[in-house]
Amino acid sequence: MSDKPSVLFVCVHNAGRSQMAAGWLRHLTGDAVEVRSAGSLPADQVNPAAVEAMAEVGIDITDQRPKVLTTDAVEASDVVITMGCGDACPIFPGKRYLDWALEDPAGKGVESVRPIRDEIEGRVRGLVAELVPAR
Repeated sequence: MSDKPSVLFVCVHNAGRSQMAAGWLRHLTGDAVEVRSAGSLPADQVNPAAVEAMAEVGIDITDQRPKVLTTDAVEASDVVITMGCGDACPIFPGKRYLDWALEDPAGKGVESVRPIRDEIEGRVRGLVAELVPAR
């Protein structure tokens, strides 16, 4: 059992919003937070526009692959952040659940994904401030 906080980001396809959020959290916290992402209906690959938008800010998510949401992933996480996956996420007592209403970047070009990436960054920075004590 780890004493560091764990966060699970969930969106339908695990190809855009949740992957960008996980990328930001890894980038901002290193190994201080355990980061997971998953989707209720995972896509075949991460959205290329999301990959490009993240690369523009120096975050490489090219090695990430969409993963299916499992009960185990939810159970193993302290904070579960949903992004438009509705009721697909199982609810466990004692977990903290947040729902971030974010535009879906699916089918959009990088110009349209940048504002979504930037909104996710702001939300993740707020989460980091709560989860990781200032050093």
